[in-house]
Amino acid sequence: MLLIVLDLKKKRGMIRSVVDQILYFYKALDAAGNEQSGSIKATTQLEGVQKLRAENLYVKKIEPLLDPRFGVAYSKKSHAEAHPFTRLFQSKKVTSKTLMVFIRQLATLLDAGLPILRSLKLLQTQQQEGIFKEVLGELGAAIQSGETFSDAAAHHPQIFNRLFVKMVKAGELGGVLNVVLNRLAEFTEKSQKIKGKVKSAMMYPCIVLIIAISIVSGLLVFIVPKFEKIFFDMLGGKPLPFLTQMVIDSSNGLKNHFVAILASLGAMYFIARELLKKPEVHRVVDKWLYWMPLFGELVRMSSMARFSRTLATLLSSGVPILQALNNARETAGNMVIAEAIKVIHDSVKEGETIRQAMVATGVFPIMVVGMVEVGEETGMLPTMLMKIAELYEEEVDTTVAGLTSLMEPIMIVLLALLIGTIVIALFLPLIGIMSGLQS
Repeated sequence: MLLIVLDLKKKRGMIRSVVDQILYFYKALDAAGNEQSGSIKATTQLEGVQKLRAENLYVKKIEPLLDPRFGVAYSKKSHAEAHPFTRLFQSKKVTSKTLMVFIRQLATLLDAGLPILRSLKLLQTQQQEGIFKEVLGELGAAIQSGETFSDAAAHHPQIFNRLFVKMVKAGELGGVLNVVLNRLAEFTEKSQKIKGKVKSAMMYPCIVLIIAISIVSGLLVFIVPKFEKIFFDMLGGKPLPFLTQMVIDSSNGLKNHFVAILASLGAMYFIARELLKKPEVHRVVDKWLYWMPLFGELVRMSSMARFSRTLATLLSSGVPILQALNNARETAGNMVIAEAIKVIHDSVKEGETIRQAMVATGVFPIMVVGMVEVGEETGMLPTMLMKIAELYEEEVDTTVAGLTSLMEPIMIVLLALLIGTIVIALFLPLIGIMSGLQS
C-alpha cells in the first residue's frame, strides 16, 4: 500500500513538472557559429537558456511560444497571463515607487561589488508575484544570453523609459554603471517628491469640491423634497419666493434626471480622456495649465525643476548634449516645455549655444538663462543645472504650502455659501408663514 502511495505521489510530481513547462522558441549559435532555431520545453525562460547552454549553444533570442496546459500561443505574453485565476491577484502595473526602490537597491548592490546578473536575481527573489518579478527574470535571462543591461531593459519600454535606457547605456560604456544608477535613483526620488507635492496641491481643492457637491446633492435629494411638501400643505399652492422656487426646481431636476446626469458626466469624462490623447488637444490644455493664474506658477516651476534635473543627470552621466536634450524633451511632462526643448535641440544642432536658444524660445526665466550661460562659460553646465533644479524644488515646496493655506479658507467659504443659500431658501417661506400668523 505504501509503495502504491509513493508511486502515485511520484507520478503526480512528474505530471506537475510536465504541466508547468512552457514551450519556448529560440534562436542560437552553435560552436561553429551557425545559427539554429527551434523550440524547447522549460519551466522558466532562464531554465531554457541554461538547457541550451548545456548543449553548447549561444542563445540569441528566446521567448514563450506555447503553454501545454491550455494549448495557446504566448507571442511574448507573460507566464502569468496564461493563468486565468492567479492573474486576477497579480499586479499588472509597476508603480513609480516600486521602480524607484529597485533602482536604489540595484545601485547599492553594485556599489557593494556584486555583478549585475547576481544583483538582479537577488532583487527578483525579494519581489512579490507580479509582472515586475517576471520582468526581472527576463532581464536576467537576457543578460545571461549575452545582452547588455541597457539592451535588455529596452525590451520593456512600458517599465523602463528611454531616459533610464540611455543613462544605463552611458554608464555601461563608461564603466560607471553604479555611479549612474545612484544618480538615476536620486533623480527618480526627487522627481517623485516634486510630483507628489504638485498632486497634493491640486488634490486639496478637488477633495473639498467633491465633499461640497456630495453635501449639496444630499440636501437637494433628501431634505428639500420634505420642505416642498410642507410648503404645499401650509401655503395651499401659493407662489414661493424666487430663491426657494429655484432650489426646489433644482431638487426636482436632480431627482428626476439623476441617471441621465450621471451618464452625461461619465460620457464627458471618457470624451475628455480620449480628446487628451490627441496631440493638438493635449497641447492646448498644457498651454492653458502653464499660463493659468495661481496654479500656473506651480506648473512652471515644477516643469523647470524637472527639465533642469533631467538634463543635468544625463549630462553628468556622459550622455551627449543632443541625445540628452531629446530625452529631456520626452520626459518634460508639459508640451510647452517640450516644444521649447525641441527648439533648443535644433538650435544647438546648428551651432548655437544653449543660452541663445533658451532666449529665442521666450519660455525660460532670465535667472535660468543666466545660470546656463555661466555653466557653459565655465564648463560646469551639469552643476549649474542641478542648482537650478534644487532652487525650483524649494520654490515648489514654498508655493505648495502657500497655495494650500490660501485654498483652505476659499473652499470653506464656497462650501458655506452653497449650504447657506439652500438653508436661506428653505427658511424664507417659513418666515412668511410666521409673519402671516402673527398678523
